[in-house]
Amino acid sequence: MDQQNTIRIGTYVGANMNIPYENIGLSETDEKEIGRLLAIKTPYSDDLHRMGFLLDMIWDELGCDNKHIDDDKLARFYSHPVWILNGLFIEQHELSMQNRNKISQWIADNKLQSVIDYGGGFGTLARLIHQKSPESEVVIFEPHLSDYSRKRLSEIKRVRVISGIDKQYDCLIAEDVLEHVQNPIQLLSMMSSYVKPNGYLIITNNFYPVIKCHLPATFHLRYTFDRIAKAMGLQKCGTAEGAATIYRKCDYNTTSNTKVILMEYGSKFMFPIFKLVLG
Repeated sequence: MDQQNTIRIGTYVGANMNIPYENIGLSETDEKEIGRLLAIKTPYSDDLHRMGFLLDMIWDELGCDNKHIDDDKLARFYSHPVWILNGLFIEQHELSMQNRNKISQWIADNKLQSVIDYGGGFGTLARLIHQKSPESEVVIFEPHLSDYSRKRLSEIKRVRVISGIDKQYDCLIAEDVLEHVQNPIQLLSMMSSYVKPNGYLIITNNFYPVIKCHLPATFHLRYTFDRIAKAMGLQKCGTAEGAATIYRKCDYNTTSNTKVILMEYGSKFMFPIFKLVLG
């Protein structure tokens, strides 16, 4: 195997393992699929782009289309073992871990007692928050959580996985979530409703075509997201050392608010012009 064309995941190099798969709790099906992915040669020389290549490959294999959305295919995509591989990769990727450490440290420094990680995926950030702020309540809302991630998280008493949201929290985190959904402003409104008055939303967005599961219908928000968030009662109040944008919930309006709806339509209409002028 050409190791220059494999992704290194901690002790993993390509399909070769220094420890057995069963020691980390993978099912036989997930083990087989991850082994297949790790054995695939890619045209890239760095692990970040290799990981993106594999995500796009699975997207295409499942017949997903980011302009004509099929919810069933999307569910299969986000439940695929490639996301376990992506989670393992993130935990070995220096910049990704630096950003998660900055976010979790900001939460600890501000002594936030209840935190929900919306779309928390692999659970890495939730575990870091627990380490830095062990008395805080940390929950993950993730419709496509893998069995492997669930097993890992079950070992941490103060981190829970929830299937529905029925209360408000001091802080909601949405890390690279909104570029994956068809109606990001509607979801932002919903997420805001899960935050206490004067609570915080910590958000990172990537409204660019980095990988195929970033939906083009969201790209207009790269220029207008902060303005629309402000109209919804979310005041931008800084960053977690540049790792994520922090908004304080000062007032709450639903997306039925005429101003927000008009701003979203205007953002979509002006997108080609903004893109041409601003790049």
